[in-house]
Amino acid sequence: MSMAKPPAFEKPGPQGATPAPGFALWDLGFRPFYLLASAFAALSIPLWVAQYSGYLPAPIVPGPVWHGHEMLFGYTLAVIAGFLFTAGRNWTGQPTPTGAALQAFALLWVAGRILMLTPYAMAAALVNAAFPVAVAIALAIPLWNSRNRRNYFFVPLLLLLGMAVLAIHLSWQGMLAWPERASLQAGLDVVLFIIAVMGGRVIPMFTNNGIPGTQATRRPFVERFALASILALLVADILPVPATAIATVALVAALAHAVRLYLWQPWRTTATPLVWVLHAAYGWIVVYLVLRALAALGVVAEPLALHALTIGAIGGMTVGMMTRTARGHTGRPLLADRFEVTCYVLVQCAALIRVFGGMIAPGVYLITVIASGTCWSLALALYAVRYWPVLSRARLDGKPG
Repeated sequence: MSMAKPPAFEKPGPQGATPAPGFALWDLGFRPFYLLASAFAALSIPLWVAQYSGYLPAPIVPGPVWHGHEMLFGYTLAVIAGFLFTAGRNWTGQPTPTGAALQAFALLWVAGRILMLTPYAMAAALVNAAFPVAVAIALAIPLWNSRNRRNYFFVPLLLLLGMAVLAIHLSWQGMLAWPERASLQAGLDVVLFIIAVMGGRVIPMFTNNGIPGTQATRRPFVERFALASILALLVADILPVPATAIATVALVAALAHAVRLYLWQPWRTTATPLVWVLHAAYGWIVVYLVLRALAALGVVAEPLALHALTIGAIGGMTVGMMTRTARGHTGRPLLADRFEVTCYVLVQCAALIRVFGGMIAPGVYLITVIASGTCWSLALALYAVRYWPVLSRARLDGKPG
């Protein structure tokens, strides 16, 4: 895929400007969904950890499945929706949901979170499946009207996420002879592909724009091969293939993405937090793919690989992009302050503790879960508190959005 045109959030805002008056939470998609996602992640993980530790009774949905479902189709999908509604307007020059329409999308997402804790299984299934489908339709309209073919692929990916969440719910209810873990894995593969595509578009650009003298490059063959390897892993996860085949695909994918990351020169980014956080998150993709291969071969536990992806890659990338796009789209300077850097470090600590702590010290596995969950919750709580005034107030430069 070709290099993206530099997005609007790459332009620094005025230094020292004061927030404009007025409530702006419903002015553009990133505002409510970044806030909802961060607040939900900060609150839900302590509840999950308390349940996992035995301090709380299990909810209606079995614990591990509820946890995986909510982090993927709750937190992550909210961030994706906010990002796509915002980026979609930049890509197309067409309107995306704002005002009452955006409120309806947020209400649909909130309803999905509430219904997951109730006995109303079919209502939960329909509402949670409807959200990504609704986002796909809302994104498809401006893409089609502007003939923005380059980004059409987001629509089928969102529809695939809707199918995955529906399959999970039908499996829970005994209406589909398909393991819910397989649907969760397919959903994670789709999100991984989205991160790989967007990472390839923005990380080299942000690196070169933010760090003078850096020559982050994209090689067409490496780009295509790296993305194709994720699609191959998705197919392998859906089809009943031997574990050795999954391990082989994952190792090949790890090599491709390691080469891709190397070409972006991550070692040049250590002094620029808004950039290194994205490189670190992408590095976790390589770690995940290696651990995924080892887990398929029975060498390491599968949850360790899974959390390299969910905390390290998805968590790191979403927190990094939520800070960068929120700053850019509210007219603020593209500089991370101590609050944002603390968020980045806490997410990295959460991933390191959850993945390698459990690997090195299996005897204190529960402690690593609690410590990792604490770091994650603190990071997202800090984001929610820090960015509430940013996301709810008008842009500093007076522009719409």
